[in-house]
Amino acid sequence: MIQTIPANQVTLRTLKEQFGLQLSQDGQFFPEWRQANARLSETEEQILERVTDNFLALMEDPPLLENTVKMVVLAPLLDLAGFYRKPFRIETEPSVTLEMEDEGMKIQGRIDVLVQKNRLWLLVIESKRSDFAVSRAIPQALAYMLGNGDRTSSTFGMITNGNEFLFLKATHQPRAQYANSRLFSLLNPDRELRSVLQILKRLGEVAVGDEEEGIRNLEVF
Repeated sequence: MIQTIPANQVTLRTLKEQFGLQLSQDGQFFPEWRQANARLSETEEQILERVTDNFLALMEDPPLLENTVKMVVLAPLLDLAGFYRKPFRIETEPSVTLEMEDEGMKIQGRIDVLVQKNRLWLLVIESKRSDFAVSRAIPQALAYMLGNGDRTSSTFGMITNGNEFLFLKATHQPRAQYANSRLFSLLNPDRELRSVLQILKRLGEVAVGDEEEGIRNLEVF
């Protein structure tokens, strides 16, 4: 009999024991979040400042529920990152299943927001209420990322509760492994929403760059 586990109840131990997922010790495994240095326009800076101010104002009467976090913080970020326009496509709450047939285990859930490019997964976003610790959602996000049917490319993830942001990267080949960025927070003195947007822009650049590289390789052959 197949055991079905809701994605929000999965643990890192389950992913490690049943799916062979390991934390990468290679400092070059996830360089994308460190390479984010896109110049932001004055308008973008002003919008980010307003988003931060709005969130902090709403936090005076906590907690903010998931839908509020999506509306106030996540939606403007995705817009500024260019993910609402081609070649990207947004899908909300698609169902995903991670199945281990030999072990009779299945993990099921719904991704809050999935950013795709030409039907290929780019970014899995998990949004939580403001009083939820981002670190608690790491196994859930990784389960979704491992559920990506394209096992030849990397999948990126972002977890946010509106205040904190954590980025993830996972691969299937040559083995299942992952790594995470540092934790970004709106409560830090530098108001780090700027860095979050720069990383999102960088991930978009990586996706476009991969496609261009593939075209060049086809031309060579």
